[in-house]
Amino acid sequence: MLLVDYGLTVLQPVAEEPRPEDAVPLDQGPLGRAFAAQEAVVGSDEHGVTVHLPLSVRGDRLGALRVRLPAGTPYARDTAPLLDFADVLAHEIVAAGRHTDLYLRSRRRRRLTLAAEMQWQLLPGLGCVRDEYAIGGHLEPSYAIGGDNFDWSTGERRLLVAVTDGLGQGIDATLLTSLTVGALRNARRAGLPLGDQARLADQAVHAQYAGKRHASTVLLEFDVPTGTVRAVDAGSPRVLRQRGGRVEAVPLEAQLPLGMFEETPYEEQTFEVLPGDRLVVVSSGVHTARSRDGDTFGDQALHRAVAESRLAPPYETARSVVRGLTRYLDSPELSADAAVVVIDWYGPDGRT
Repeated sequence: MLLVDYGLTVLQPVAEEPRPEDAVPLDQGPLGRAFAAQEAVVGSDEHGVTVHLPLSVRGDRLGALRVRLPAGTPYARDTAPLLDFADVLAHEIVAAGRHTDLYLRSRRRRRLTLAAEMQWQLLPGLGCVRDEYAIGGHLEPSYAIGGDNFDWSTGERRLLVAVTDGLGQGIDATLLTSLTVGALRNARRAGLPLGDQARLADQAVHAQYAGKRHASTVLLEFDVPTGTVRAVDAGSPRVLRQRGGRVEAVPLEAQLPLGMFEETPYEEQTFEVLPGDRLVVVSSGVHTARSRDGDTFGDQALHRAVAESRLAPPYETARSVVRGLTRYLDSPELSADAAVVVIDWYGPDGRT
């Protein structure tokens, strides 16, 4: 059993003391193909049959499983029972993870910063798949993330997505973001409408920091039956929509970041998504990043990165945008936090 690392670069065997030399590159070999395609990959040699299986829970990709079987096994042709076993095992990993550090330790190529440790614990996961939509997200620098976060909540008739960017870096940014995300969740779980969720979070941040620090966020609430999206744009995250071959920014009126002033009102805006649409939400660390020549990634390069990955699933597109950003900056490590969330909208009739 191997789990994907925080940087989404390798699969690492589950072990109390992970060894870098045992890691398997994510984009290579049958394990990588099983993980990427989310399907069984079968191989055979003189010793028998090896089946590589994805480990995921509702679209959140955890890792992959390698099963060795004797030659002549019927599972080489019919992998459905093994896929069912892998599905049960993945759910057990998530459940058991509440009581042990084994699986979290197995995902680490190196030590997380304290800020990153706190930030990763806030996330709902890195993906979610339902009949009506699919979501994929990614954070960088994965082992030193500070203020960027994404969150979502799914329901029969609603999907709520938030991307938040806390001002600053390191532990100060993480504490600010933790307060913001906690306040947004508290308001959401109380059943408050989107504008009131932003207002409650604004009040919580201002009460703590008295306007000296603020957090930017974009809140999206999808009505699943109709495709109507209610939005609150409170600061710097940007929303792009890909429809057919065209990528364009969703025109949202930017309002004040959370916590800048006391009792700030927030107005909801609406737009529509159609079956086949893709939304890409990025934090300011993505769309405002500048190359050595002073050009901004969000001007053209971001649109190009989204367009070039139009056939990839949301999970892979989020990775592709971050890879495009690192190439654009000509640096393997990002100096600013970057969050990307990709939403593929299939509509109430599901994926065709």
